[in-house]
Amino acid sequence: MRARLLLLPATALLLAAQAREAKVVDAVKVLSLPVERRVELPGEFQPYQQTAIHAKVQGFVSKVLVDRGSRVKEGDLLAELTAPELDAQIAEAQARIPVIEAQKAEAAASVAAAQSTLEKLKTANQTPGAVAGNEIVQTENVVKAGKARIQSLDQSITAVKASVAAIEELKRYLSITAPFTGVITTRYVSPGALASPQSGPLFDLEQHNRLRLVVAVPERDAGAIPAKGQFSFKVPAYPGATFKGSVARNSGVIDSKTRSMAVELDVLNPKGQLAPGMYPTVEWIVVSSGTVLLVPPSSVAVTTERTFVNRIRNGKVEWIDVVKGAPSGDRIEVRSPQLFEGDTIARRGTDELRPGTPIDAKVK
Repeated sequence: MRARLLLLPATALLLAAQAREAKVVDAVKVLSLPVERRVELPGEFQPYQQTAIHAKVQGFVSKVLVDRGSRVKEGDLLAELTAPELDAQIAEAQARIPVIEAQKAEAAASVAAAQSTLEKLKTANQTPGAVAGNEIVQTENVVKAGKARIQSLDQSITAVKASVAAIEELKRYLSITAPFTGVITTRYVSPGALASPQSGPLFDLEQHNRLRLVVAVPERDAGAIPAKGQFSFKVPAYPGATFKGSVARNSGVIDSKTRSMAVELDVLNPKGQLAPGMYPTVEWIVVSSGTVLLVPPSSVAVTTERTFVNRIRNGKVEWIDVVKGAPSGDRIEVRSPQLFEGDTIARRGTDELRPGTPIDAKVK
């Protein structure tokens, strides 16, 4: 019993000595926050709309009113074609109408005469035996046939007029107009050329006052693509100038070759400074879908064997292995199944603080 009583003061003295020997260390708390990273991604401008303009009917090019670089508005006349065969078809159809109308007039006269005869026969038939019954029936049939012929001729006139209208409608396509406002980027024809729906295009038209900026977002960041929002970008043609575009749509699939997802930004280009084919650099903002652990970069110690932080728990040092991630402001992302939000770690990570070392942590 006396020996035990003597040990108790000795133990107390040892603990007191260790407490006096505890090293004072600046410490910080581990934070858990959504991370916003800014990365520079390459992009490419594409026209908002583009099309190759073809002839809708066959004809010879008589006029070309635009050339490469011409700025046109929707509905502007670009070229005119001539099609003599269409004019010949219209003339032929219109010549048939007077002939058919003459036939109709002749048929109407025959019907009127037969109708008059029929009325006289019916009047005479009131006297028994004056007219044969068969004669009345034959005359009625003549009237019916004449009326049917008039109706048929009316239908023929209507069909011919419809044919003329259809050809006139085709002739409207001899005027080639712009389907939307844009810039003629290529002209393929000159006056005298034969154009048809089966031949090549007459012009290439692109819309440049509004552009699509296609950005290849890496697969690792595809889950953080915003539905909307503006992003800044720069182009080599205008050093120092910053432009903006709004997220409009994305492909929804990962390209198997580049392991990236194509995202489109709509960019207004009223002054025409930007052009399809340019390769801008986009300042892309990636916001994590969840939270990550953040520590000061100085808290992460790196040796040839491990990467770790000095966690201080119950007044003593622990080495917690971590995996470094991307920087975020004045902190850096770390991953570890053993590290948690609110843990206290040394502000300066070092292998000089051995595990179990007594620490007096001063959290700032």
